[in-house]
Amino acid sequence: MTYCVAISLDAGLVFASDSRTNAGVDDVSIYSKMHLFDTAADRVVVLLSAGNLATTQAVTKRLERDLANPDIDVSINALAHLDEIARYVGEISAQVQSDFSGQPEQQTGLMEASFILGGQIQGQPHEAYLIYPQGNYIAASQEKPFLQIGETKYGKPILDRIIEPTISLERAGRCAMISMDASMRSNLSVGPPIELLFYTADSLTVARRCRFDQNDPYLTSLSSAWSEGLKRLFLELPRFDWE
Repeated sequence: MTYCVAISLDAGLVFASDSRTNAGVDDVSIYSKMHLFDTAADRVVVLLSAGNLATTQAVTKRLERDLANPDIDVSINALAHLDEIARYVGEISAQVQSDFSGQPEQQTGLMEASFILGGQIQGQPHEAYLIYPQGNYIAASQEKPFLQIGETKYGKPILDRIIEPTISLERAGRCAMISMDASMRSNLSVGPPIELLFYTADSLTVARRCRFDQNDPYLTSLSSAWSEGLKRLFLELPRFDWE
């Protein structure tokens, strides 16, 4: 299991992902779930992945091969709109899962994968899309400015309360980190290193990409500050009438 979130704001995009992959309690590995493609100068494309590792790796490898082949008519560079790239990723994902259909794991859905695609193409708005295992997709919106994949339930409450399109990239980044901290605290299948990426609208370049290992001072201090703040707030909650 893993956890990834993308936040679409007026100011740009924020992406966060963990790096833990496990096939049981005694088989834990670390793989990056955040993919920044080496695209043409007129676009920035980021892909977050969750689900079966073989499927997600096969999909990203196919995307990279197509991108490197100038004779390919359909690739991340060749498509003119981000929603077309989302459809293209979904089609590849569905095809990879179909190729694996003869394996026993497919019978229980263990070969499935989901993705979040985000970025911007010059002259168009920045966008983020959630791509389902079946290949269909939805876009982030003003009403729902964040998208999640993987182990989503623990990190969702803080996003629901804090995220709105008008907040800053940095505030959204801190919120994404707290969302990740909540997921790690409640589910051992989500874990560091944590990757965080900021994209400023219309810049067509990544503003900042960070990696936080397990004992990173900022990751530790953020988690401690959040826990202590919640405890203080809890003690200040209105009392029952009979107290």
